Amino acid sequence: MARVYNFSAGPSCLPEEVLKECAAEMLDCNGTGQSVMEMSHRSSAFEPIIQDAEAMVRKLMNVPDNYKVLFVQGGGSTQFAMVAENLGIKNKKAAYIETGVWAKKAAAEAKKLGVAVDVIASSKDKNYSYIPKVEKISGNYDYAYICFNNTIMGTHYEYIPDTGDIPLVADISSCVLSEPLDVSKFGLLFAGAQKNLAPAGVTLVIIREDLIPEPEACLPGTPTMLAYKTHADNGSMYNTPPCYTIYVLDKVLHWIEKNGGAEGMLKRNKEKADYLYNFLDSSDFYHATTEKGSRSLMNVPFLTKYSDHAADDEAAAAKEKAVNDKFVKEATAAGLVNLKGHRLVGGMRASIYNAMTLDGVKALVEFMKKFAANN
Repeated sequence: MARVYNFSAGPSCLPEEVLKECAAEMLDCNGTGQSVMEMSHRSSAFEPIIQDAEAMVRKLMNVPDNYKVLFVQGGGSTQFAMVAENLGIKNKKAAYIETGVWAKKAAAEAKKLGVAVDVIASSKDKNYSYIPKVEKISGNYDYAYICFNNTIMGTHYEYIPDTGDIPLVADISSCVLSEPLDVSKFGLLFAGAQKNLAPAGVTLVIIREDLIPEPEACLPGTPTMLAYKTHADNGSMYNTPPCYTIYVLDKVLHWIEKNGGAEGMLKRNKEKADYLYNFLDSSDFYHATTEKGSRSLMNVPFLTKYSDHAADDEAAAAKEKAVNDKFVKEATAAGLVNLKGHRLVGGMRASIYNAMTLDGVKALVEFMKKFAANN
């Protein structure tokens, strides 16, 4: 069967070049006569893989020397707790900007752990279709928290809030290395790998060293595995790390470097996103759900004209659902998969991460034109 164009929000498509390299080395990686899946994480065979992965993160993201690069498990959702347990320890108070599901869940997790959460801004009033403008954050907060790119809502920060001496924490799971980012403006960055870096299973954490507390200084009851120092002191190998995922991540990082690094990814991603948004903005049949000035380059939710009255008209809602279902079914048959929108937005969503090609986006737009003409 021919390869499809995979528009999944995650796990997402990986570069074909990387998949072929992994396939070629499945039975014998680097002349070891074994797969990385079988290697001991303590072995001389695996050590250079994880070391190179860290070195490549530092190189591609220009990570300052006073930051630790960690590979941990548990996905972004575990980071919701780890951030609070490790950083919310002085005043037990944090500022959150609520821009959708993931920022909201992160705030809820901090509250569970006894951190007083101030939601200092929210875009809930318009179903999170924009990023609130909060240029300056001040107060006796242990940290300030944002979700830099919102996968479900398709929004993205076009600015970095000024937090002064307050450490800024950002979830960059769905936009990591899609563009240049000044790491020095953040106290902590984290990213689940399954969108732009690797298969699911590893989470990248970049944390300023002075923010890493001793385990006993974390919030009471913090498990050993949820203390950043546990991982920082053991080179991300306190326990068995997700070795194969780190191996794939290392290969993806080399692919990014080969294709121009973060700057190259931005150029590539902007070309794809502009092509799709320009079509949506000129269409009478479709429209993007996010406001200009807050639009993600990675995740593009869109609705059809049948959504206009669906919220208050039962017949219109049924018609919209039928059209959306038909779109997804026919798109899948055409080799354009995983376009069903999230239930909180509806319609469709095209996730066009680093590995998605311009040809894939063009194929989607051509399909959309034909579908609109027939419906």
